[in-house]
Amino acid sequence: MKKKKVNLRDLKQNSKAGHSHDDGHNHGGSSSDFKTYIPAIVSFIMLVAGIALDYFNVTFFKDWIRIIWYCIAYLPVGFPVVKEGWKSIKKGDVFTEFFLMSIATIGAFIIGEYPEGVAVMLFYAVGELFQNAAVNRAKGNIKALLDVRPKEANVYRNGAYTNVSPEDVSIGEKIQIRVGEKVPLDGELLSEKGSLNTAALTGESKPNSVLKEDKVYAGSINLDSVIEVEVTNNFEDSSIARILDLVQNATARKSKTELFIRKFARIYTPIVVFLAIGVTFLPYVFVDDYVFRDWLYRALIFLVISCPCALVISIPLGYFGGLGAASKNGILFKGASFLDAMTKINTLVMDKTGTVTKGVFKIKEIKIIGWEEHEFMKYLTAMEEQSTHPIAKAIMEYKGNGSNYKAEDVSEIAGKGLKGTVNDKTVLIGNKSLMIANNIEVPNETESIVESIVLVAINNAFVGYVVIADELKEDAKDTITALHEVGIKDIMMLSGDKNSITQQVAKSLHIKNAKGGLLPEEKLNEVEILKQNPENKIAFIGDGINDAPVLAASDVGIAMGGLGSDVAIETADVIIQTDQPSKVVRAIKIGRSTRKIVWQNIILAFGVKAIVLILGAGGLATMWEAVFADVGVALLAILNAVRLQRMSWD
Repeated sequence: MKKKKVNLRDLKQNSKAGHSHDDGHNHGGSSSDFKTYIPAIVSFIMLVAGIALDYFNVTFFKDWIRIIWYCIAYLPVGFPVVKEGWKSIKKGDVFTEFFLMSIATIGAFIIGEYPEGVAVMLFYAVGELFQNAAVNRAKGNIKALLDVRPKEANVYRNGAYTNVSPEDVSIGEKIQIRVGEKVPLDGELLSEKGSLNTAALTGESKPNSVLKEDKVYAGSINLDSVIEVEVTNNFEDSSIARILDLVQNATARKSKTELFIRKFARIYTPIVVFLAIGVTFLPYVFVDDYVFRDWLYRALIFLVISCPCALVISIPLGYFGGLGAASKNGILFKGASFLDAMTKINTLVMDKTGTVTKGVFKIKEIKIIGWEEHEFMKYLTAMEEQSTHPIAKAIMEYKGNGSNYKAEDVSEIAGKGLKGTVNDKTVLIGNKSLMIANNIEVPNETESIVESIVLVAINNAFVGYVVIADELKEDAKDTITALHEVGIKDIMMLSGDKNSITQQVAKSLHIKNAKGGLLPEEKLNEVEILKQNPENKIAFIGDGINDAPVLAASDVGIAMGGLGSDVAIETADVIIQTDQPSKVVRAIKIGRSTRKIVWQNIILAFGVKAIVLILGAGGLATMWEAVFADVGVALLAILNAVRLQRMSWD
C-alpha cells in the first residue's frame, strides 16, 4: 500500500486541533487584536452610562428608550452566548452554562432588571476574554511552524540543473546540494566526500562525514562543499516526511482536556433550573396567598444569582496568573490544561544534545607527549586554520588560540583527517585510521575515550591528542537533583548520539536509565512502552525535529525554544525559551502553585454563591446584591491570581 503523502497544511491544522482551547464560546480572534475587546468595551460604556442616567433620573431615559438602550448594551456580549446556547440545544445538550445565563439574563429583562441582565453577561464576557488572552498570549510568543522540508530540489535534467519541487523528483535522478542547503530527498552520494549536519534527524552532535555511495538523508544540511546525490526514495517516503507523518499520528492520539467548568455546568445548570422552577410553582402548595408573578420574580432573581459568573471568571484568572508567571520566567504553556498536566508528571524522558548539553564542541582535554602545550597548539591550530569542520572551529576558539605558524601543502584525507607541513615538519592530525595508515603507534589510553578525539603526529612521531566534547549546560546537574526533589522519580535519557557518549553524559548526571543511537521512531517506541503503564505520566524534553514525534506522544511535550527546531516548538505543549533545563523544575512548581490557587478560587466562588443562593431563594437578596457578590468574588480571585506573579520558585 502506498504511504499517504504528508501535507504540512494538515500537520498545522492537526497540531492546532490538538492544542486549541475549546471553550465553545469565542468573543473574537487574537487577543492582540483590539476588535476582540470592542463588544465588551461597548457594553461596559453603555451599561455605566445607563446606570448614570437611571441614577440622575434623566427625563428622556424612560420607557422604550431605556429598554432599547439596555438591549443594545446587552447584544454585544449576550448574543454570542445566547447563540451558543441555542446551538447546544439543537445538538441535544440543553443544560449548558450558555443556556443558564441566557434564561437568567433574559429573565432579568422580563422582570425589568435591565442593568443587572447586562452586568451578568458582561462579567461572563470579561472572564472569557481573560481565558482567551491567556492562551493566545502564550501562542503569540511561540514561533510559527515553518516548513522544515526544502522548498525546492536542484535536479539535473536536459544537461543542466533545474529547480523543481521535491515531490516532482523521481527515483534515480541526480540532484545538487550547495553549502548550507538542506538535502531535499534521500539518496546516495555521487561526490567523493561530504560533511553533513544530521542533528535534525538523529540528534547526533558530531557532523557526519560521508563518502561516495554512502546514504544521504533528507533534512540533513550540507556543510562543506557542493555535493551531488542520486535520489533513492520519493519524497513521501523520505526520512523527513516520515518524521512529519509520525508527528501527525502522535498528535492525533493526544486527547483534548475538557475544562472543569464545562463538566461542572452539566450538573450545576439542570439543578439550578429545576430549583428555579420549584421556587416558582411549589409555594402554590404551601402558601395561602400565593401570587404567581411574585414567585416568578423571585425565581428569576434566583436564576440571576445562580449564574456561575464568579466561578467562570475565577478559573481562567487563576490560569492566566500561572501562564503570566511562567512567561515571566521564560516558560510558555500552550494552554491552561498543560499547567494542570505538569502537576501530574512522575516520569521524565529527555534528549541529550541541545537539551542537557550545549550542542557545541569545546576542547575537554589536551594530552601532550614531549612538547610544550603552547607550541603543540601552534602546530595544531596552523593546520586547523585550513579546515571549516566544527571540530576545527572548537580548536581555534580554545583560549583565543592563534598561531603565527603557517601550514603548507595541506590535503584532506577522506574520512581520516589532514596532512600538511608546518615549519618544514610533516604534521598529521585526525583519527586512529590516519595514524595506522602512516605507521604511527597510538597509546592504548586513547581507546577508552568515547568523545571525539583529534590525534596529532609531527615528523612521523605521535605527540599528543585533543579531546573534543559537547559541554553540559551549567544547570544540567542541579536540574536532575531538583527534579528528584519535586517528586520526579523516574528519569530516562534517549538520544540519537552514540550510545557511548550518551551513557557517559547520563552517568555524569546520575541518570541510571539511558539509551543512545536511537532513530526518531525508536525514541517513540521507548516512550510508548513507558505509556503502557497507566500510572506513568510522562513528560519529554527535546529540541530537534527528531524529537517531534515523542513530544507529541507524551502527556506533556517540552521543547527548548531558543535553539530548538520549529517543528519541535510547534509540536510541544511547553516551550523553554531560555534553553535552560532547570526551567522544567520551575514549570512544575508554577503548575502546582497555579492549581492550588485555582482550587482556592473555586471554593471561594462556591461558598459565596451558596450563601447568596440561599438568601435569594428566601427573598432576602436582590439582583444587585447577587451581582455585587459576584464582583467581590471576582476581585478576590484577581488578587489571589496576582500572587502567582510575585511568587518565587527558586
